Amino acid sequence: MTTNEPLIPKHGGYRKLKSFQVAQLIYDITVRFCDLYIDKRSRTHDQMVQAARSGVQNIAEGSQASGTSKKMELKLTNVARASLEELRLDYEDFLRQRGMIQLQPGHPALIRFKNLCCATIEEVRHWVENEREQIRTETDAHRQNKNAESSMPVGGCPKQKMPSSALVANAALSLLNICCYFLDRQLSAQAAAFETEGGFTERLYRVRSEKRSSGTSSTPPTKSNPSNNK
Repeated sequence: MTTNEPLIPKHGGYRKLKSFQVAQLIYDITVRFCDLYIDKRSRTHDQMVQAARSGVQNIAEGSQASGTSKKMELKLTNVARASLEELRLDYEDFLRQRGMIQLQPGHPALIRFKNLCCATIEEVRHWVENEREQIRTETDAHRQNKNAESSMPVGGCPKQKMPSSALVANAALSLLNICCYFLDRQLSAQAAAFETEGGFTERLYRVRSEKRSSGTSSTPPTKSNPSNNK
């Protein structure tokens, strides 16, 4: 029974991967974030941008390489995952070192952010503006209440600790959590496929064996020598 397994299976198509789409948005946010809030002369600026870029590029390269090397696909996907983990630590450091709050996943602001399913940096910017406006509105209402405490938090977070930079950093961390989750699932699926199907060498052997068993050969028949017919 022939399976007609192709020697080089379908590969690429990384633009349709959720991990790639989210990683690309993270990259766009990080470039803008670093230009606005990180000293361009510092190593942190370049490292954050490069880590974000590495996440995007290695997802794409791994997807493209999968046609002839499942091992390379696994390796590059893991590099992307490691790069984004490094970037996650950079955003956490930014918040901690400046005394800003890192929002928990169940925080109302982050729930609103996740519900938007932002796909572009402009949509993220719009969310930041809405959150800042809400903070200003609640702050004004609080000041009118003379009996309220002057440090009343908004949604569990002090107002003075949530500038735009903190909101953007928290949005990036939320996206990083999502992207790392997708990549962890990709790695598990890729590892399982490699264990079951093997790599390019095993596929080459199966395809050649199938050709032989079906009597089909890719080698053209040799022409007979007329002198041998005499």
